[in-house]
Amino acid sequence: MSNTKHLTIGSKAPPLQPGKLRLYSMRFCPYAQRIHLVLDAKNTPYDVVYVNLSQKPEWLQEKSPLGKVPCLELENGETLYESLIIAEYLDEMYPDHRLYPTDPLYKAKDKLLIERFNDVITSMYKLYLGKVVDKDLFEEALEGLDLFDQELIKRGTPFFGGSRPGMLDLMIWPWCERADIIQILRGDQYIIPDDRFSRLLQWKNAMKENPGVKKSYLDSETHAKYMKSRQAGTPQYD
Repeated sequence: MSNTKHLTIGSKAPPLQPGKLRLYSMRFCPYAQRIHLVLDAKNTPYDVVYVNLSQKPEWLQEKSPLGKVPCLELENGETLYESLIIAEYLDEMYPDHRLYPTDPLYKAKDKLLIERFNDVITSMYKLYLGKVVDKDLFEEALEGLDLFDQELIKRGTPFFGGSRPGMLDLMIWPWCERADIIQILRGDQYIIPDDRFSRLLQWKNAMKENPGVKKSYLDSETHAKYMKSRQAGTPQYD
């Protein structure tokens, strides 16, 4: 992922680059990473503007009314926001490498699994940022992951998308990339057990080797450093 500085209050929005989409992002935002993953999987030309979410540039609200990232700006100046909406738009707009299943039923089932992953996300953020954590909360997160380990076994393929990552893989990956920082932040009693998640861990290793995933990948130590700064109330984006 690029080391470009995050723009802040008083900065100007860079001009759009001809022939490229524009992604407004934040280097450590998992929701924004979803869109990096989709664009990189499709080899779609785009440029990135990183935004400081603690001191947002004044122009961000015009492009993203909720003041959040990701935000995608099209060549005609139209913008989209919310990661799942952007991801589905890109999948339909650039159909050469479909990420969602073409069968409506299987697409709907994958979207349900993406929705159910929200429970895992909620538990993970409590483990990252909560003032008090315990093994019950950790077990809650693990129980959420059980569903996805069993789903991979059921499908019998390297990825949820089959022989290559699909939309379900990409939409849950950012939090799986960050899963090991729980151990770094909270101690060795919060290690994700290999024997319980052998299939999911095989998937994780395969995802890390995927060329598109590598483009936005950050290691656990880098993620943990950012999360510690966020715990302290002074998030360090650069």
